[in-house]
Amino acid sequence: MPPVAGGAPATGQTRVSLLLPLSAGGNAGAAAQSMKSAAEMALAEFNNPDVLLDVKDDAGTAQGAQGAARQALDEGAVVILGPLFAHAVGAAAQVARGRVPVIAFSTDSNVAARGVYLLSFLPESDVDRIVDYAAQQGKRSVAALLPDNPYGSVVEAALKSAVSRKGGRITAVERYKPGDSGLQGPVKQIAEAAGRSDALFLADSGDAVPRVVQALQAGGVDPRRIQLIGTGLWDDQRVFSDPAMDGGWFAAPDSAGFRAFAGRYRSRYGQDPVRTATLAYDAVALVAALLKGGQRISDEVLTNPSGFAGIDGVFRFRQDGTNQRGLAVLKVTTSGGQVVSAAPRTFT
Repeated sequence: MPPVAGGAPATGQTRVSLLLPLSAGGNAGAAAQSMKSAAEMALAEFNNPDVLLDVKDDAGTAQGAQGAARQALDEGAVVILGPLFAHAVGAAAQVARGRVPVIAFSTDSNVAARGVYLLSFLPESDVDRIVDYAAQQGKRSVAALLPDNPYGSVVEAALKSAVSRKGGRITAVERYKPGDSGLQGPVKQIAEAAGRSDALFLADSGDAVPRVVQALQAGGVDPRRIQLIGTGLWDDQRVFSDPAMDGGWFAAPDSAGFRAFAGRYRSRYGQDPVRTATLAYDAVALVAALLKGGQRISDEVLTNPSGFAGIDGVFRFRQDGTNQRGLAVLKVTTSGGQVVSAAPRTFT
């Protein structure tokens, strides 16, 4: 069913509004178009004629999101899906809170709240999963070398909490600025801590992590003598092609679901989806399934502790609006990520 831009839904149809930065420049606009296509695909595959998917452009701004959310409510939407960016989520939530739930796609857990649920891939989930697995393998003394940016701050807090919960200890945490010159001091400190650590946590993008490992090697840290662990950002060909990363562990969704989804998406649209397209697909599929089952889209229904099955595995919303995902642990190999601990299929 094609999206419509306003107007009253046909009798019996339930309006679901999807807010995306369709007119934003660069990668944001391209990602939004791919997510829009995935949402339409979800509705077509689910075959629920009683749902009217209303896609609105929030332009990637707080003002745009506020206006789009207000229009969605005026037109009778029972739930708002999106926006994508944290500042837009906060603006839409101000309008929607107390009236309809928001299921958004930001990775910033600061904008989550009861009634504002994040369906995104949160770094906190990655950290919890990889620390749990490492502890099971006897790796309880952890050093960390993290980027000095908001992502690094979230990961550091999650790491300290997770290691403490598992009865482990943090031997050192160092932060580095972008660029090779910012690594020298932190690498020296990590090299000193490496001898009393059995795991080294690195959390950066696929273009940065190999450079960080190279700096560590130059500083005297042998990656073969300490277990490298990381987040889903490692799920990148540049990581897999670096021999120094071989054998590292990271947490990420099982890729089988995304591969199957991407195949169907290519058959339908003739191009590859962005990685976040599954979020829009799952949001629409979840709402369509609940409505078809006669359930109201409410906080009580959305926070069902049993969770839901999605393209990227099981997930559930917490009372505070964040989520928990069933993630796999993968080992870095030259042929890609190899699953060493399967993603759980249910929450127990």
